[in-house]
Amino acid sequence: MIFDAAQFKRIERAGYNRIGPRYLAAAGARHDLSVALIAAARLASGQRVLDLASGPGLLARDAQEAVGNEGLAIASDISEGQLACCPGLVRVAADGEALPFASGSFDRVMCGLGLMFFPGDQVALQEMRRVLVPNGRLALSVWSRAEEVPLVETALSCMRRLLPPPKVARPSIFRFGDVDDLRRRIANASALRPDGNFRDIEIQSCRLITRFSNASTYWQGFLDLAGGAAESLSRLPAEKQQALAAAVAADLAPHAVAGGFELNSTVLVATARPV
Repeated sequence: MIFDAAQFKRIERAGYNRIGPRYLAAAGARHDLSVALIAAARLASGQRVLDLASGPGLLARDAQEAVGNEGLAIASDISEGQLACCPGLVRVAADGEALPFASGSFDRVMCGLGLMFFPGDQVALQEMRRVLVPNGRLALSVWSRAEEVPLVETALSCMRRLLPPPKVARPSIFRFGDVDDLRRRIANASALRPDGNFRDIEIQSCRLITRFSNASTYWQGFLDLAGGAAESLSRLPAEKQQALAAAVAADLAPHAVAGGFELNSTVLVATARPV
């Protein structure tokens, strides 16, 4: 199957536009990750911040509070439907692989759980490098390896078992889960650019604990955050959707606790500075 980056982006955009405000409600469960990424970015009053793959702007809103009235945080995403959920912020609908900003426009660039959705991840990292000032700072987070992220892998493994391969291939959401590989990708992102690479790369693990009262709540939460996958799943026959929900309930059993389910997942938080 030949990967079609343009088609992939169209599906992702349609999916995130579809789930709209539901994503905003579900994303609140990831608040601890936002706190970790804000801390890693080392924000200060008066800075200019770009938040890529911003979705409904939760991270950008926290960034705006951190930089204050003298600073500026811009929420940018490929989905206009997601950006519509944060009307109080400066918003720019854009492809992260072709940013509409001048070089050296920002003191900080953040990207929370977004890099794995960029088909051209090296191009996206080059763009992040380009729009940073020379002494700026990049802060991003990605999912760790599949076996360390039951929050996502539980649903995905059921989909792989019960559904045929997607007509449009998708980059793995866990493709940056290896720490050494992630470090190399960030370091080499700008190797072909005259303005250099990233340096001072640091990667830390962050634990995310999520709780669900029942399997249905987990499955709906996955759908509300799934973007392009949600777009494809919405077109399945009702009986196939029911079969998926039942399989997910069975696979959640190892995570059962009193009152529901608890899933412990790992996120990698990486920071770097332009050379």
